[in-house]
Amino acid sequence: MSLPALLVDDDRAFSSIAAVALQREGFSLTVAHSLHEARASLGKTTPVLVVLDRRLPDGDGLAFLPELKAHAPGVAVVMVTAHGDIASAVDAVRAGAADYLAKPVELADLVLRARRAVDATRLRDRLETAEAELSGRRRLVPPTSAAMQRVFAMLERIAASPRSPVLLLGETGVGKEQLARHLHALASKDGGAPFVHINCAALPEQTVESELFGHEKGAFTDARAARRGLVEVAHGGVLFLDEVGELPLPLQAKLLTFLDSGRFRRLGGTTEQTSTARIVAATNRDLPKQMTGGGFREDLWFRLSVFRIDIPPLRKRREDILPLAEGMLADLGRELGRRDVTLGAKARARLGAYAFPGNVRELRNILERALVLEAGPELELELLGGSGAVKVEPPAAVAPGAFSVTEPVPMEDLERAYVRWALERLGGRRMEAAKALGLSYPTFLKRLGDE
Repeated sequence: MSLPALLVDDDRAFSSIAAVALQREGFSLTVAHSLHEARASLGKTTPVLVVLDRRLPDGDGLAFLPELKAHAPGVAVVMVTAHGDIASAVDAVRAGAADYLAKPVELADLVLRARRAVDATRLRDRLETAEAELSGRRRLVPPTSAAMQRVFAMLERIAASPRSPVLLLGETGVGKEQLARHLHALASKDGGAPFVHINCAALPEQTVESELFGHEKGAFTDARAARRGLVEVAHGGVLFLDEVGELPLPLQAKLLTFLDSGRFRRLGGTTEQTSTARIVAATNRDLPKQMTGGGFREDLWFRLSVFRIDIPPLRKRREDILPLAEGMLADLGRELGRRDVTLGAKARARLGAYAFPGNVRELRNILERALVLEAGPELELELLGGSGAVKVEPPAAVAPGAFSVTEPVPMEDLERAYVRWALERLGGRRMEAAKALGLSYPTFLKRLGDE
């Protein structure tokens, strides 16, 4: 499979012969003779390699380099500088270039450095992917939108306060777990602190206390030995409580005690234990509404809300869609053995027009399906172009057999309608629908309203 590449140079004679040399090396080349043409090309496809001249008719390639790296963080850039201009070469490498060439350019040297830059970038990607898999996380794409930049800035400040609890609020699929992992990475400089994830909705009520706080031998019928709870396991790191609104009220009281003092007792125990685990809680529920109905403790709400972060849905930060999609596509491409696939012009347009009711999780699912079902070096995301697309059009109404709304409705009703729509689309296959929505099966049943 050919590798998409971009050559930006206003010397047309050199561009022609360099294009032939790079094409023979396996690159699918686009040639631009100005920064304006380079930007237009980048709007259509994301290359794995850019050969960038510094002196261009409409600007300085070195000044353009940060913009290029912001658009395509994983691209390998080989900078072309004037003969003997070492200072420019050093500046280019500092700005993110993988290598540089001095004019006049030897074709053999160009091909060698281009291939070496791409191979080095791929190796770095593989190492980062392996590190992410070993640590149980995915790499976060730096946000473009002002709203998410504020979220990231807040997390950086919170990281300096090691035990302060954090409450992440937002719709299903907005990336609450990934943000919790990002906070953990910021606070754990050496990477050695544990990150423990527990989905409160997936735990049976009879065992949730034992899972969180552990138990002593003989605390209940099957307790044949003492066992540490996840609060102890997460000592020195982060305990991420997903779906915290599902915790039973007695456990909410015990969690509040731990938040206040860092102390707890195992189930059946009399000795106080301590843990420095930071609690990061997350939910897409309306906790104040649950408090009104008696389902969530008001004092726990205020304790968790010391640092409350509202994560905007993807449709309200559309600037982040393409960077997120490109980052996810690179990760998924490596996982599925399709490393050199890019987003075509149709795919970019479709992503820009889609409402993403399932947020970031749905974006990842769309890309994964496209990688499996669509052939060729460029994805078109045909799923979003036909009847398979789910569009939320304002105003829209919750109807039993469709996912649409005609007037404002509570978020729980909207979620239930979407879950039922997904179940209908998948022929009533509940486990498959839960997997497609990225939900645990107990959470899926709760959203469906079948409990």
